[in-house]
Amino acid sequence: MEFLCKALLDAVGPQEGAAGRTEGFFVPCDPESTVIVERWWKVPLSREGKPPRLHPRRHKVFKFVEDTKHSSNVNLELILTQNVAKLGSRGDVVFVKKSLGRNKLLPEGLAVYASPENKALFEQEKERLLEKPEERVQTQTGELTVAFLKKCHLTVYMRTDLTYQLNKDIVCRQMLQKLGVFVPPHALTLPEEPITTLGEYWCDITVNGIDTVRIPMSVVSFETQLGRKNKHSLKKQSLHAETKDEESKS
Repeated sequence: MEFLCKALLDAVGPQEGAAGRTEGFFVPCDPESTVIVERWWKVPLSREGKPPRLHPRRHKVFKFVEDTKHSSNVNLELILTQNVAKLGSRGDVVFVKKSLGRNKLLPEGLAVYASPENKALFEQEKERLLEKPEERVQTQTGELTVAFLKKCHLTVYMRTDLTYQLNKDIVCRQMLQKLGVFVPPHALTLPEEPITTLGEYWCDITVNGIDTVRIPMSVVSFETQLGRKNKHSLKKQSLHAETKDEESKS
């Protein structure tokens, strides 16, 4: 350890921090083999404009803080280069297990190490995207929403004894009740022809103003829903009656 600390000191030298203090520093090497140490004796404050006065022996003594190479509990800090499900979008800084990062994300080109240079590159990319809103990229939540909507089918119940037209507000409420998805009216598109009768239709949903998903929509009679509910309640009543009969016989 003494040889290691002396080698670190010779390689890095004193690192002046805030207010002229040099309490601790890290070795700017590959993240996989970084060893963090700090001086055992604190360096006293120096005069303004002058370097700190280091003791020839005392300030060459270091104590071990962390070994990031052999630490199993430390997660790997990466920057995603692509949108990854359940992790984040391109440019997001994530902390993952070392096995996931080294066996999947890094070899497949889905992420890179979160070095200062890589962070600066992705910050510049985000600034360019903000300057050009027409080149917007879908968020991770938006991609999950699009994937979910592609598997959906909406059923809207309509009363046949009344004459009215199916509008956006009704469809948005049905989307929230049946599918659990909140859709603002401005993001919903219905067919140009008014929907006034039962049948098979469609509706388009635009997610974050980027991706549009077409969902098949069935408009059925409201009495059909009531009939299903009545059948279900009658079945429960018959099962309850049979249970009572068995209990009375026993």
